[in-house]
Amino acid sequence: MHRIVRIASWLYALAIYAFIFLPVVVLVLFSLQATSFPIPPFTGPSLRWYDAVLSDTRLTSALVNSLLVASISSLAAVTLGFLSAWGFARFVLPGSGPLRGLITLPLTVSYLIIGMGLLVLFNWAGVPKSLLAAGIGHVVINLPLCFAIIYSQMGDHQINIERAARDLGAPEWKVLLLITVPVMAPAIFAGFFLSMTFSWDEFVISFLLTRFDTTLPVEIWNLLRSGLNPKTNAVGSLVFAVSIVLVVLFELTLLRRRRA
Repeated sequence: MHRIVRIASWLYALAIYAFIFLPVVVLVLFSLQATSFPIPPFTGPSLRWYDAVLSDTRLTSALVNSLLVASISSLAAVTLGFLSAWGFARFVLPGSGPLRGLITLPLTVSYLIIGMGLLVLFNWAGVPKSLLAAGIGHVVINLPLCFAIIYSQMGDHQINIERAARDLGAPEWKVLLLITVPVMAPAIFAGFFLSMTFSWDEFVISFLLTRFDTTLPVEIWNLLRSGLNPKTNAVGSLVFAVSIVLVVLFELTLLRRRRA
């Protein structure tokens, strides 16, 4: 009986992983298709569609735009999220409970609603559609995530370390940069890499707030309007590869912190 339960557990786990990763496997497989149609039978492997993607200046520009928007907006989001979490955790502020709720509120709001609200606001303020506008939108959706991650890790044990540094004569900015930031580094890195991942493949806000210079998800949508082909599979595989690299970098960073 125990063996049957164990086999059933393994089969259940394999079914879950197959359900999650089978679409990705099919996407990557048919990105290596040699013919012009991503349908069986498989006629590869071939890198012709990756070469077509990398030789397409519009796609490569969108790729660079996505990396710039993701990295800069994630850096801004994690910086503002850290400072907000530090302020709420270390100081007694009037109405701190409702204010914390307001900061995390965008986590419960649809990206479509946020994007439309930003579009109306930017039109009223005279801010044109651009990568800057899209980056601001990504900060809006990622700042609450960074705040929630970092604030949850600010415990009382760090207060004693910071107090000891102040007793030894360290000014507040040194306490913040040399004590609080290194102690909170795992949470900061977690917020940054998660923000990078979400910003990297975010579509709705980028679609609403960009015009001529677009991000990669918007360009993928433009390709999909003409139907499926191995070129779109190759672009999707590259997006997936970048996401995997971000996750691996995050795990390696945490591993180094644990060993240190």
